[in-house]
Amino acid sequence: MRPNVVIIGGGIAGMEAAKQLLYLGYSPILIEKTARLGGHVADWYRLFPDMTPASEVIENLKKDIQNANVFLETGVQFINRLRDTYNVMLTNGVSINCHAILFATGYDLFDARKKEEYGYGVYNHVVTNRDLELWFGGNKDVRIPERPKSVGFVHCVGSRDMKAGNMQCSKVCCMTAIKQAIEIKEKFPESEVYCFYMDLRLFGKKYEDFYISAQRDHGVHFIRGRVSEVGENIDGTLQVKAEDTLNGKPLKVSLDMLVLMAGMLCGEKTRELADGVRMDVDTDGFFKSRDNIYNVTESSRNGIFFAGACTGTKTVPETVSEARAAVLSIHNYLQQK
Repeated sequence: MRPNVVIIGGGIAGMEAAKQLLYLGYSPILIEKTARLGGHVADWYRLFPDMTPASEVIENLKKDIQNANVFLETGVQFINRLRDTYNVMLTNGVSINCHAILFATGYDLFDARKKEEYGYGVYNHVVTNRDLELWFGGNKDVRIPERPKSVGFVHCVGSRDMKAGNMQCSKVCCMTAIKQAIEIKEKFPESEVYCFYMDLRLFGKKYEDFYISAQRDHGVHFIRGRVSEVGENIDGTLQVKAEDTLNGKPLKVSLDMLVLMAGMLCGEKTRELADGVRMDVDTDGFFKSRDNIYNVTESSRNGIFFAGACTGTKTVPETVSEARAAVLSIHNYLQQK
């Protein structure tokens, strides 16, 4: 009988880890605080760079972990270190003894209301990347203009921003903006679409091709410069002031919709869990790995491991690969014990 492994977090990192642990003969116990599996990816419509339906990824993972023990709408109250095991107490009263714990607690999205100059929560047609993605997926509670003639995307909202308290790059925002800009052009071919950016960070496979296609095939306009202020006109359109730093000129444009690319932050609950088991938090607020090169999936405490965005911003492929690597680390650790 293989020992218990508890996975905290039922996003794609936790689900992929549960899948790999099942393959190795373990009985993973997956703890998810919400009523569903899939995490943030379950809110997404399509994933870059291949426009893969996010629902397809989630459904395939669900099929692969049918034999795992899954607790939904369940949190972790506390974790106690015993002699060579851990005791995990859940909010539903269940107590679990295990030999290893995998943190796959993911991230929180920056609250765009904190950037008051952009008017999120004030103006009807200022939305976030998540809002737009939900709308693409059929959620009509998100208010989108019926036929927008002009749409703007603001990069780095709540990331790379000292005033927002987060100097880190969220890594996925540039590509998400480009993907969503293309999707807007596909739905509304006559619209003019603008991306306001500081600089573009397109590091991954096929990312540069995606960017070139957005300009060449879809006519998306890229403007280097921060948006400084957003106001609302009498007719409900948005007045956006920015600076075009390439041309060295101020810019003012009227838009029907503005999309804010909210950045990724370490969740408050994650920090609370870190305090409970005396794990280190790095300078960026995320969990601190044993090191940032060779032992990214390992914590400084024996038997506790990491996967996904709990240690920093990650793309979907990186998250899945890290979950697999974490499972191998767990397996090796338990074999040595």
